[in-house]
Amino acid sequence: MKIVAIGGRPFVTGLQLAGVDGKEVSTPEEALANVKDLMATPDIGLIILSDDLEKNIRTEVSEIRLNQPVPIIYAVPAPGGKQEKVQYREIVKQMLKIG
Repeated sequence: MKIVAIGGRPFVTGLQLAGVDGKEVSTPEEALANVKDLMATPDIGLIILSDDLEKNIRTEVSEIRLNQPVPIIYAVPAPGGKQEKVQYREIVKQMLKIG
């Protein structure tokens, strides 16, 4: 299974240096379109998404995760970005449509 990174140029380039395939995008909408395309690719096991783009499409990404658990979509901090504290309880509530 392959790993693919989606994000801005520094994010993708850094992961490409580690041997990860990458899709360079500049907007959250482009990122979401790439995520949807990769979800239909059977040999992709992990999508690493830049968190600066993911925070703007979090609801859509959560919906995709709920409907299709593989490939895994994982958001990581972009270069120079701050790591956000993730409220997993709120994400689960949103995915289960409760609260």
